[in-house]
Order: sequence, then C-alpha cells, then structure tokens
Amino acid sequence: MKPLLLSHFTATSCIGRGLDATLDALRHARGGLAPCDFERADLDTWIGAVDDVDAQPVRADLADFECRNNRLAQLGLVQDGFDAGVAAAVARYGAARVGVFVGTSTAGILETERAYQRRDPASGALPADFRYAHTHNPYSPAAFVRAYFALRGPAMAISSACSSGAKVFGSARRMIEAGLIDAAVVGGVDSLCLTTLYGFNSLELLSRRPCRPFDVARDGISIGEAAAFALVERVPDPPAALDGNAILLLGIGESSDAHHMSSPHPEGLGARVAIEQALASASLGANDIDYVNLHGTATPSNDAAESRAVGALFARTPCSSTKGATGHTLGAAGALEAVVAALALREQFVPAGVNTTQPDPALAADYVLASRDTRVRAALSNSFGFGGTNCSLILGRADHARR
Repeated sequence: MKPLLLSHFTATSCIGRGLDATLDALRHARGGLAPCDFERADLDTWIGAVDDVDAQPVRADLADFECRNNRLAQLGLVQDGFDAGVAAAVARYGAARVGVFVGTSTAGILETERAYQRRDPASGALPADFRYAHTHNPYSPAAFVRAYFALRGPAMAISSACSSGAKVFGSARRMIEAGLIDAAVVGGVDSLCLTTLYGFNSLELLSRRPCRPFDVARDGISIGEAAAFALVERVPDPPAALDGNAILLLGIGESSDAHHMSSPHPEGLGARVAIEQALASASLGANDIDYVNLHGTATPSNDAAESRAVGALFARTPCSSTKGATGHTLGAAGALEAVVAALALREQFVPAGVNTTQPDPALAADYVLASRDTRVRAALSNSFGFGGTNCSLILGRADHARR
C-alpha cells in the first residue's frame, strides 16, 4: 500500500489529556486505573475513567449530541491543536474532501440507560428529551465529529468490538486510495456505561485488581474509556520533502476468523493472518519491527492466543500492552494504541507494561517491564475483537520508510 501521513494525532484517557500527559505517564509507567465508582455500578473491579468528562457540555450548536460519549470526543478533539490541524486540512482540500471514520462499541448507550431509568411509570414511554439518533446510535460519534468540523466528506462509524478503533484506518485508506477524499479524521471513542461493565461482569472477564496483561497471574480485564484521533493524509510529493521525524501508516492487515462469539481462536490464527497482511502491505519483514503494542487484554485465553500469533512470527521483539495503564478502552483501544505506537516512534522509546510483574513464561513474548529509550523505526499495533475480528497496523518513521 502507499503510506499515509499521520499529520496530527492526539489521545485522552485515564492516564491524561493530550500527548504530553500520555507520554509522561507511559515513560514513568504510571497507570490511571482506580476502584470502580461509576454511577450505580456495584462491582468489585477497577476502571479507567477520564477526569471531568461531564464538566464541559458539547458545543452549544451541537446540543442534540449531548451525552458522555460525545463530551469525551470533544475533549479529545481540542487537545494538542488537533482541531486546528483539521481546520488547516479543510482549508487545503475543502470540506467535501475530508472524511470521518470513528470506531466505537457502545457509543452513547449511557443516555439510553438513563432514559430507561426515567420512563413514564404509567405508560413506560421514554422521556421526550431522549435523542437516540444523536447519542446511542453507533453512528453518533462519527456524525458528531463531522458536524463539529462542518465536514462534508464521507463519514462512517465502525463497530466491530475491540478492533473498531484500528479498522477505521483501513476504511480511510481505501477511501483515499480510491480518490474519493484527500484526508480523513480517524479515531475511536468509547465511554464508560453500565451495559459494558455489567456485560463483561456476566462473562466473568472482569478482574478484581488492576489488570495484568501477559502476567502469570492475569485474571481479567479492567475497563477504561478514551478518545483518540489522527488526521491521515496523502504523503506530500515529493516524499523527500517530508520531515524525517514524521509518522507514517505503512501497513494494515485485517481478518475475521469467526472462531467464537467471545473467544479468540486458541492458536491465534486470525490474529496471525492480520499481522502477516500488515507486514506484506508494508513490504516489511518481522525483523523490521522494533516494537509490538500487544492487544494484551489480560485474560488467560486472549493473551495466550495472541502470544502464539506473535511468537510464530517474531523473535525477541520488545512487546508490551498499555492496557495495564489505560484499561481496555474497547472500541477506542485500536486508535488509542495506534497513538501510543506513534509516540514510541516519535520519542524513540518502548513503553512498559504497567502492573505486570511476572510475565508468563508460557507466553512467547519479550515483555517489557520498564520503559526504556531505544531505536524504534517501525511499530506494530494489534487490535483483536469479539467474533474474531482482527486488525493490525504498522506505523513507521518517515526517515526509515524512505530507506
């Protein structure tokens, strides 16, 4: 595939708002998980909540979109000058030539939960001020971002469970290569809600401790929330004019093994196919990858399956899962961790796997326990979801890609 430029990117999660806070937390292996105190959730687990999401309503002209998920999206969009970067892209290409692709798992379902709590006791009718289309509808975050920037290009929501925030890069790439757009806002937004918390609790997948990916004692996930975005554009012509520190999207791999509704293929076959496709589309070999950001959910079966996929292709490549710091942000995870990979490339370091103290010796991974400065020219980010929907992204530095 032709590389795409990540001209701007940003992330907001429980470890901080924006790139500086995120980088500081990653460098110092500082996590953001805390005991669950989310509204009406009586659960013995830990969560990764973003501070003060409800402090700032959505912009007045977008009041119909008012919900926690879109407030979190707006909070992410104004970090790191991302909104100004999108405005500059609109000035270059025109509003009709900038697309929007946003991943989410539940969008603003919290608004529906609250609406059901306020049903009319006699008729059971939902309150008149409930706006499903602008809040709970999976398309809501994409529609909100499109309206926020007054864009007129194609817009799409991806809701493929935990691969959603990674698969948006593939959708944007296809639209750009087809000549339909010149740039795209891609990302993922997922916020805490009771459906998610109690749903994963019913599957017996929640840990009672901060999650420990790839640890010998791992016993489940910690759910978080996040908003992460990137502006992807065609690489300028001539490419030699590009800053060598620029971050490029080099490869994408997608697969759907459909092994089971909620469990991965035990040998990680679908995951391996996605990784192999990403390497092939980037024209790279496994030895060219300097860091792997693992999907690493901290459940016994998911980490074991991913280990088999990664171990079949990579020999002693440094790996870590940043979900120990941020929690599993579900539909936003792929976008959040793509930004983590971009930071690793930009800052030339490998982030530690927070909370993991004793990597499982049965898992084939060179798991990083302490963040360290090192050469990172190309990084792989894995995102694998329910139903066997898998996506792997390869990002690289422009100076390395030219060579």
